[in-house]
Amino acid sequence: MSDRSLPTGTPAAQGVDATGVHAFLDALEADPAIEPHSLMIMRRGRLVASGWWAPYTPQRPHLLYSLSKSFTSTAAALAVGEGLLRFDDPVISYFPEFEADITDPRSRAMRVRHVASMASGHEAETLERAMANDRDELVRGFLLVPPERDPGTVFAYNQPATYTLAAIVQRVTGQSLTDYLRSRLLDRIGIGEVAWLRDRAGRELGFSGLHATTDAIARLGQLYLQDGVWEGERLLPEGWVAEATRPHIDNSSGTPEAAQSDWQQGYGYQFWKARHGYRGDGAYGQFCVVLPEHDAVIATTAATEEMQRVLDLAWEHLLPAFGPEPLSGREAADEALGERLALLALPPVPGKSAPPERHRDWSGAEFTPDGGVCADQPKLTGVEVTADADGWGLSLTEDGRRLDLRIGEAGWAVAEGTMPTAVSGGWADADTLAVDVVFLETPHRLAVTCSLPQRTFTAKWRTTPLHSPPLRAMRAPRPSV
Repeated sequence: MSDRSLPTGTPAAQGVDATGVHAFLDALEADPAIEPHSLMIMRRGRLVASGWWAPYTPQRPHLLYSLSKSFTSTAAALAVGEGLLRFDDPVISYFPEFEADITDPRSRAMRVRHVASMASGHEAETLERAMANDRDELVRGFLLVPPERDPGTVFAYNQPATYTLAAIVQRVTGQSLTDYLRSRLLDRIGIGEVAWLRDRAGRELGFSGLHATTDAIARLGQLYLQDGVWEGERLLPEGWVAEATRPHIDNSSGTPEAAQSDWQQGYGYQFWKARHGYRGDGAYGQFCVVLPEHDAVIATTAATEEMQRVLDLAWEHLLPAFGPEPLSGREAADEALGERLALLALPPVPGKSAPPERHRDWSGAEFTPDGGVCADQPKLTGVEVTADADGWGLSLTEDGRRLDLRIGEAGWAVAEGTMPTAVSGGWADADTLAVDVVFLETPHRLAVTCSLPQRTFTAKWRTTPLHSPPLRAMRAPRPSV
């Protein structure tokens, strides 16, 4: 997190009813399908509420998944402002080395604005087809997938489209997205360290893979709310925010249900229009919600497959809490909210201490996958329970590599270092050990259960990581030495 703290204010002073925030927290925590990780609310330029559900913390980066796309779009805006790219240029003009390969007239007609707005002319996601065409050069693989329709006429959420936009930015600037954004934007608005996953070609993905703090999400949203101006200085080209956040392509199904879906209100330049305001979002509940009509920004990280539900709860509880005038006599309510936010925590996993009479049986016990293979993580081939003077541990072996974990006596046992994790759980009975492993720089947790009589284990994701990474990759990428 940046050393430059966001300006703060009490909810009441900024016209926010603390009871509405309490109700939102109640609803998030009551829904078994939602695991909240963090929340920040900005109102009228001030941070009025922020909290992290332990073991998640403010300083820790979190995988943003497709919320990364909004940062990519912002990098493209800066490149446009510097005259390095134009949204009306054909995509192929930035990749002359593929000129002879790309013969489909629709691929050749595709412009930068089309890939920026998910309007490449394809009718569905092209990632697998593009990778099958060329795994090492995804732009070429993408352009070799003929669009079914004319570019600009149909919406399809499409990872290679954003990857191509990111590749153009990295090509015309001669820098990675992170390096290009650093001096021009991140440093200026107070965003600290971020890390972005790269592909085989060494490019930052653009469409996913950015790891950043909730604070970074809130700052990006506030920058857009302020029309690209930060502390009186214009950072984004004039007119960019309005252009990036208006609908460029219709993505509605036309059904009655579409009116209630925040994914069918139109799509801008890597931003979704919503029933209220607009947003960047990523899988499993990573949200940057900008509400110009309320002068507010909502930033969240989470682990949920019910993303619409999170937005529904925000509309139900937070929108009515945003009033037009400061509120008086609410000091106690504001203080109570602050105290609650400071104590947020994910419930620990139930479990007892190791049964004393089975200590010798469990210590050093090894387990193989139930059924012969771990379906959720196929290269996870073994689990060993360990014991030493410091207590009990668990070692997971995947593809010949071990991940050593400590099982805490109560609550979450947090480990830092190269693989930030938190472990909670214990013995369900004398024959069964059950723990959850939270990979703290991602939205994901793995439930591991060992059966002593069968000497087998199961390992199941609560929310399944996209793109099937190995366990050792479940963290923010570290700088290469």
